[in-house]
Amino acid sequence: MKIAFLPIDNRPVCYTLPEMIAKIDSDIEFFIPERELLGGLTKTADIEGLFKWLIDLPELDAIVLSLDTIAYGGLIPSRRCPETFEQIKERIDKLKKILETKKSKIYAFSSIMRISNNNYNIEEKEYWKKWGKKIFDYSYHTHRFGCESCISNMIPSAVLDDYLETRKRNFKINKIYLQWQKEGLFDTLVFSKDDCAQYGFNVQEAQFLEALGGFTKTGADEIPLTLLARAIQGDMKVCPIFLEPDKDLISKYEDVSVEKSVLGQLELANVRVGLQEDSDVLLYVNNFIEEQGEIVMGVNTESFADEFKTPKTPYMIADVRFANGADNNFIDEFFKNKIDENFYGYSAWNTTANSLGSLICAAKVRFFAKKYNPDAFKKLQAVRFLDDWAYQANVRQTLESPDIKALSAGMVNYEKIVELALDTKISAKYSFPWNRLFEVEVELN
Repeated sequence: MKIAFLPIDNRPVCYTLPEMIAKIDSDIEFFIPERELLGGLTKTADIEGLFKWLIDLPELDAIVLSLDTIAYGGLIPSRRCPETFEQIKERIDKLKKILETKKSKIYAFSSIMRISNNNYNIEEKEYWKKWGKKIFDYSYHTHRFGCESCISNMIPSAVLDDYLETRKRNFKINKIYLQWQKEGLFDTLVFSKDDCAQYGFNVQEAQFLEALGGFTKTGADEIPLTLLARAIQGDMKVCPIFLEPDKDLISKYEDVSVEKSVLGQLELANVRVGLQEDSDVLLYVNNFIEEQGEIVMGVNTESFADEFKTPKTPYMIADVRFANGADNNFIDEFFKNKIDENFYGYSAWNTTANSLGSLICAAKVRFFAKKYNPDAFKKLQAVRFLDDWAYQANVRQTLESPDIKALSAGMVNYEKIVELALDTKISAKYSFPWNRLFEVEVELN
């Protein structure tokens, strides 16, 4: 199978993770642009270079396409770029002409611009560091009560006008994509709700798009991976098993219950939900009690406190008791088991949707692999344990800045544990690709 994949940006979870998943099946020919063509935290993608990459692609079975990369230069630039609607429309019209020459199925997604609930402006426009929380509150209450919130009076008009104009521009672009979908350009088109709450302009826009016939999904970074899973053909049945009884609780940075998040990711990946006795793979969900925790933000929750015995049938684990990192208690219990050929994957990075999308994708690629590569699968799992558990849930808490030397020293003991668990030898190199603690890159030799 030949698949082309255009990521959102150059982060490891967007770039190297899909590469690693594709390598689980040596039969997949995976086409991805050179990393330097993609955008980053402060860098905009080389859009002309990406146009050339698209034009030069051979005949393919599928193209997984992050539309924000072409329209704005990446996910972060979609919130920052000063270009007008007319400039962006001209660019995406060029994209459409290129896509119309392709015979492959196109699986595309575009983000609905997020509204972060803080004054942290590293991924937003400059004014967010002073007015971000107020803009979030204005959006939340305006949508919730159906009339303009008086909070608008607390925000400078120039700031609010610029913010609303940027939202309006992006929303108009999304409506154009929806028209392309109705014309048959895309096999699948998803509008992603990135970092959303129960109310807000982003949730409202999602409702408008749904009313027009669009398909929306909570999440962002994992959506290309879920679409990659969707592109893998075959009938697969998965049974979700929740380790805590309350499946209706809403995860952080999401607007749907944990259960709906699980079912939604399975549906988008074109995976059927089955009963435990007739499913191909079991999906264990280490969900939370009362509130999802988040170690780095100091939000605690009750950790896993039971036994976990691995089944004698294929299974995978979405560890979502905490956002942005693993549940240490669960990992301690899980590593008491022997990890054998029935293990189809583990994930605990960022949001609930992020973990689920990448996990399901890897499991589906492995399940239908025509030339299964066990070393590639083991390498993927080593990276997930070192990133999601060792770094995010532990070493990250000991660092005050992106210090590679301190990071590498802190990871040594965890590497030994992962080596024993996966029965492999680990030689790792670490880096901070965006020069911040939020994400780490794990390179294994």
